[in-house]
Amino acid sequence: MPLVRIDDAADPRVADYRDLTRGARAPETFVAEGRLIVRRLLGGSRFRIRSVLATERALADVPDAVPADVPVYVAPGELIRRVVGFPFHRGCLAIGERGPEIPLDAILSGRRLVVLEGITNPDNVGGVFRSAMAFGVDGVLLSPGCADPLYRRAIRVSMGGALRVPFAPLPAWPDELRRLPDAGFTVIALTPDGGTDVAELGVTRPVPPRFALVLGAEGDGVGGAARAAAHLTVAIRMAAGDHSLNVATAAGIALHRLMRR
Repeated sequence: MPLVRIDDAADPRVADYRDLTRGARAPETFVAEGRLIVRRLLGGSRFRIRSVLATERALADVPDAVPADVPVYVAPGELIRRVVGFPFHRGCLAIGERGPEIPLDAILSGRRLVVLEGITNPDNVGGVFRSAMAFGVDGVLLSPGCADPLYRRAIRVSMGGALRVPFAPLPAWPDELRRLPDAGFTVIALTPDGGTDVAELGVTRPVPPRFALVLGAEGDGVGGAARAAAHLTVAIRMAAGDHSLNVATAAGIALHRLMRR
């Protein structure tokens, strides 16, 4: 891999990494942050990588499989911190290119989907993608207003799941939900007042061969239109009292049960 030494924080070659906390990025790019995330971007990801910025120590964690035309910028940790604009200790970053969106029909060719409605918190979106990757979900669909899965924090929380699990927007929400039953999916809404205990899935109640699990934002939950489109509503039963679960945690529990086939 071509190594380029950087000794000036103002070097224009690392402009893509400058002041990351301000969020003013080229719209066609995203940032992968940390050794593990960069490795997952480089291996098994559909995204093209534009460059890598790493400390000398972190170079051992950057695979030799970096394409020959991708520069690897090497700089001291303190200089990287000045470039990115925050105390950075994860060794390396990379710039990826978003590329074209995956067509909805390609997502609908899978068997196990997650649908996010109005989840605006990047940490929650990242957490759902982490569970989606762990449990072999084939794709994620997002309603308008959801946080960007390729936002830097969402990628980091997802442990690279947002780079591995295909996703597509549903701009004509909620009308496009109708495409799911037409494509053979059983739509399952996860909601606190669901009529079926999620623990029954795969035990006393069979798991549908093709399903789409709908998750709503904390507070608002799954909306009325999505609930009306659902074939089944499920709940995670908890101890008596005023309890609730983070939506990413709830997604992990529900997906674990849905994989009991």
